[in-house]
Amino acid sequence: MGDVVQRIEAMANQLAVDGWLTREKVRAALHDVPRHAFVPRIAWTGQGDRVDRDIDPDGWLDLAYAQDAIITQLDDGASDAAAGAGMFTSSCSAPSTVVSLLELLSVERGHRVLEIGTGTGWTAGLLAQLAGEDNVVSVEIDPQIADQAADNLQGAGLSPRLIVGDGMDGWPQATPYDRVHVTCGVRVVPHAWVEQTRPGGVIVLPYSPGFGYGHELRLVVMPDGTAVGRFPGYASYMMSRSQRRPELALGDLEASRSRTALDPRTIAFAAPGADLAMSAVLGEVFSQSTQSDGRYTLWLWSTDGSWAKATYEQGKDAYDVEQAGDRSLWNEVEAAYFQWVTWREPGRDRFGMTVTPEGQTIWLDSPDNPIPS
Repeated sequence: MGDVVQRIEAMANQLAVDGWLTREKVRAALHDVPRHAFVPRIAWTGQGDRVDRDIDPDGWLDLAYAQDAIITQLDDGASDAAAGAGMFTSSCSAPSTVVSLLELLSVERGHRVLEIGTGTGWTAGLLAQLAGEDNVVSVEIDPQIADQAADNLQGAGLSPRLIVGDGMDGWPQATPYDRVHVTCGVRVVPHAWVEQTRPGGVIVLPYSPGFGYGHELRLVVMPDGTAVGRFPGYASYMMSRSQRRPELALGDLEASRSRTALDPRTIAFAAPGADLAMSAVLGEVFSQSTQSDGRYTLWLWSTDGSWAKATYEQGKDAYDVEQAGDRSLWNEVEAAYFQWVTWREPGRDRFGMTVTPEGQTIWLDSPDNPIPS
């Protein structure tokens, strides 16, 4: 196989050019914990690139050091990951995503680190290199994934403590932690993570409410047992198994029909700040879109069984809306969007979250200005 060091340096240089990589210690960790040691023999991305190491070793290395996530599990292990057909349920995350969260975490040597979601073990290895392997605990819910991660880490000469269990509960046996690093999307931040982190400790996670896009969330634990933080940027991760969004189910509810002058794509393609505002106002409302034959349909649904869809068609002055259930979800989404507009369209970085034993609250500019749902 070709020059691994050269490929790592090229990857790191691209991450630096793109603004993800700024810290020399993180760059050094990328060299010390080579990504290809955590990539399966048949590597493929969600974009369809697929390489077999035994057939094309240089192409396989190229893919290992490209900027894409590499899929490592389908359908929670029920389907052959090498086949490439099924729901993505685990991956070796994209380098930009990994580096961005590591830099937000600000790990120092000697920090006790709890990782939620071991995956391939690559990030656990990077954390071990940054904090010291005796200081890192990584929790993985899937035994098969955990076994493979252990093999990968051993092959890389690293041995952080690996636990098979539900990371939503943290790992109280090694508390208090200085840092908590989460590699799966969550809609609700478990307070267990806050309880297990010392005051001043940092929790970094992908916040994925299910409406719109996902967000990086960096929380700092306060002396009173709460955590407060902001949304520094974009993050897209596979969801925690216990917090995956419910499937859209139309059921047998009778739908009302109406028209709207608001282009559904205005909601679907809204700015990240609008996504956060709308998700905060709406609560557990989920969205997805479909597109075919010049029609763009935005679907909305909630945990109480309500649903709505609004369809854009080119050339029309108004767009069809269907709604069913106790909530008029399209009307609520319209109102929430224009509420964000009246706030002068604040960006993602102006929003934050407070996590308490009672739950979580999203706020605008200050914790004293919570967004009512």
